[in-house]
Amino acid sequence: MSEPTHPSRRTVVTALGAAGFVALPAWPETARAADGTATAAADGPVLDTHPATEPSGTHVRDVEGTNVVFQYGAVLPAFDGWRTREPTREYLSLDRRWRFRFDPGNQGLGEGWQSPRFDDRAWGLIDVPSAWDLLDTPGFGSETAPFGRGTAFADGYAWYRTAVDVPGSWRARHVRMAFLAAGYSAEVWLDGTYLGKHEGANSPFALPVAGALRPGTRQTIAVRVFRRASYTDYADSTPQPVTDDHEVPYKPVDHWPYAGLTRSAWIEAVPQVTIAKLLVAGADGRIEARAVVENHGASDFDGFLALDPGRGSGGRPTVVEARIAARSAGVVRVSVHAPRAPRWSPASPRTLTARATLTAGKPSGPRVDTLSTVYGVRELTVGDAQLRLDDQPLFLKGLNWHEETAEHGRAMTPAAYDRELGHITAVGANFIRNCVYNRHPYVYDWADEHGVLVMDDIDTMWLNTAQEKLQTERYGLARALALTMAWNQHNHPSVILWGLQNESEIDADGAPVYRAWLADLKAAVKSVDLTARPVTWASSTSNDPAFDLADVIGFNEYFGYFYGQDADLGPTLDAVHAKYPDKPILITENGTWSLAGNHGPSTTEGTEEWQAARFTAHWTQVVARGAFVAGFTYWVLKDYKQRAGYNQDYNGISVMGLLTFGEERPKLVHEEFRKAAGPKGR
Repeated sequence: MSEPTHPSRRTVVTALGAAGFVALPAWPETARAADGTATAAADGPVLDTHPATEPSGTHVRDVEGTNVVFQYGAVLPAFDGWRTREPTREYLSLDRRWRFRFDPGNQGLGEGWQSPRFDDRAWGLIDVPSAWDLLDTPGFGSETAPFGRGTAFADGYAWYRTAVDVPGSWRARHVRMAFLAAGYSAEVWLDGTYLGKHEGANSPFALPVAGALRPGTRQTIAVRVFRRASYTDYADSTPQPVTDDHEVPYKPVDHWPYAGLTRSAWIEAVPQVTIAKLLVAGADGRIEARAVVENHGASDFDGFLALDPGRGSGGRPTVVEARIAARSAGVVRVSVHAPRAPRWSPASPRTLTARATLTAGKPSGPRVDTLSTVYGVRELTVGDAQLRLDDQPLFLKGLNWHEETAEHGRAMTPAAYDRELGHITAVGANFIRNCVYNRHPYVYDWADEHGVLVMDDIDTMWLNTAQEKLQTERYGLARALALTMAWNQHNHPSVILWGLQNESEIDADGAPVYRAWLADLKAAVKSVDLTARPVTWASSTSNDPAFDLADVIGFNEYFGYFYGQDADLGPTLDAVHAKYPDKPILITENGTWSLAGNHGPSTTEGTEEWQAARFTAHWTQVVARGAFVAGFTYWVLKDYKQRAGYNQDYNGISVMGLLTFGEERPKLVHEEFRKAAGPKGR
């Protein structure tokens, strides 16, 4: 990659009107923790406390024509620090062994467990990242182990503590503490100073630490994590669900709610004037970039920003002026002619790496900050009942999948991801649905590299009308999850669809609550996506009254299993197409179950032969309608864990996968999918 330190006059652009700024949002110097008075459900389990609106203050501001996402009084930054080290920044990994203690009685806050003076030497130990579910749950991945025992069923609060030596060089830095995930919610203290709270088990967050940081000293980090119980009694044959209207999801769902600090964490020290985020979009031989720059200092910044579109793009580094007022955030726009930028596709997944460099005073002045991002050039369009990539129709041969293994739960290692995702390409799938929550950044990088298309989802599963209304009109957590999904995954060419919800309730009389909720989520993702990806969702019905709001019609269907006959799928697809003739249709779920090793006639429910035959019957009807059906997404890649009130005879393992859970052994449907899908690609 060429170094843009001495650009010619021809490449220096005075960007009048290209940079604008807004004052950084007000955020308390010292945020306030909850008072510790957690409530209890009627039968006993503890419920977490909630403020009037979701606790991170997630919102969008228009900065000179670019919508920017803010959390905790700062721009929501790029989370590449888990794998990328910018030369202008310093990093302190928090992936290590922490002190750990469960707090079932919710006594820790009152006893000062967040204080640096608290003696935690008697506490246990836990690795970060990990899920506390696997801390002490023998046989977690076995179908024959007893259900309801071990730390997999430890709910309520738990505390993490560790000490860090803060470099003295950080005195002139803006410092933030980043977590890729904390399930379900987390509150964070530094030396007893409360930094903030995050809700949402699968979305990353970054807390500014300026008010609590003491460079040159050893400081204590304390994190209190909360997980709501799924049921009042896991051993009860008729368990009573535990619900919380503010949480998303608000009730038990049929995947495992892994708890703890399940992904990497680190502290990042950046310059006072820093590139927080780099948004990139490419089309028609040009690369359009928006560099979001924060000035946390007390003085205005006058300098330049250079954008190198990356080796292989055919574009030269382009330099524009960057002027950001003190304690403000601004957007610097750069447009680069890149005539040789390769197109990204499943058949040829070629990516580029763009780098933004901020200099002070003049283009060749001192380097202030850098930020790089991987991106791809491709164009998605929807029309004439087809989903097209670079004007070529797509047929999505897809799999739903859950992010978990028997060994690691949701705290998977790169090797575990490679093995898990390798199953997808091995059967010829070209598409995955990240069903009902965001994934670790590794997954999106992997999909970019391997040419696998992605539908990204958020945690909005099985909401009822009351919760949809609460989220839209007051609490705003669902909107925050949608915004952060589109913001965080913006540059990934593999991500082609935003999924807004899964099987949530539809109210009567025209569905005004449901429609308002979906319109709110759609507006959120569209507001920050420069590439205007299509939106869809996994509806519970083919008669969804909000399909006019969708760019791609998506619904889950289980004909011949939960209702109707297998043969009902074709006429249903025809009816939906007749009602929405210009919209492509995507089957977002279909599947049945089998017990591995249970063989018999294809008409006998629960045999491997029955599961395989049901897949073939549905697949055949879908591919026959390829002119208006954009794809089929099988449920599910692998058997998966759940705490829902069924499958307890199999230790909470749902047996609907192509592969078994613990051993990852293929069933007959695995081979049927492989034969049907054929080679990966369009």
